[in-house]
Amino acid sequence: MPEAAGIAALILAAGRARRFGADKRLAPLQLGGRIEPLIVQSLRPWVEVFERVAVVLRADDDALRSVLAETFADRVRSVVCARADEGMGASLAAGGAATAGAAGWVVGLADMPWVPRAAIAGVRDALAAGAALAAACRAGRRGHPVGFAACYRAELLDSTGEVGARLLLRRDAERMAGVAVDDEGIFADVDTPQDLCLFRSQ
Repeated sequence: MPEAAGIAALILAAGRARRFGADKRLAPLQLGGRIEPLIVQSLRPWVEVFERVAVVLRADDDALRSVLAETFADRVRSVVCARADEGMGASLAAGGAATAGAAGWVVGLADMPWVPRAAIAGVRDALAAGAALAAACRAGRRGHPVGFAACYRAELLDSTGEVGARLLLRRDAERMAGVAVDDEGIFADVDTPQDLCLFRSQ
């Protein structure tokens, strides 16, 4: 089944996680009655919303690619970012290039396992309805995921550095469609081992 209005799901997962002290993407997390690697828990709501999800990884992420293939089979497509050490912008550009024919992108992060399905679907639906930019929001604060329509293709493909698309989101804030989500999970990421206990298991 084709995705809604040709919109692609893109997960950025090529960071080095230096604050965590290990590969946090493979750190075990108990959520939804399961104990699974963090990245697997983060991807589960995405594969409920999208037929296929593109995940941007580093060139040396063979073990992680195997985990994703074993868990999700062809529902998850691995995209290699050769310039991952240059920052999140390079990962965004690599993911955009791999899905360049999309009519828009819903972009998420691999270290945010508590983002609810409703936030992902809501941002996708806002793009499908014609929004140029969209993001999950709570109490006026922007969270994740964020969405970009095809009019931003060139800028996404030119993304560089650690800032990624944040400058673009600030510059064009008036074009942003906020998707109201009453869930703190749209803000919660994992930077340190202690963050794995941010929320109680559900």
